Amino acid sequence: MKISELKELLNDKRVIEEINKHLWIESQKAGYSIGIERATDEWLRLYAQGWLRYNKPVEYAKSRNKPKQKKRVAKKR
Repeated sequence: MKISELKELLNDKRVIEEINKHLWIESQKAGYSIGIERATDEWLRLYAQGWLRYNKPVEYAKSRNKPKQKKRVAKKR
């Protein structure tokens, strides 16, 4: 993902909530606070594309630059 796309993604409150959940879970596993920077970096690297694909499919398709596939029509023989 491009930097501009990541910045736009971080403006979404739902993404911030997900990063905070990630921060809490990973800090609990580690036994200490991993810090918001690490949590943000990890979440963006590991989960951002999946979150975007599920929650914003149009934006995800644009970011992938893949045109929608046409439906195949079976040829008659």
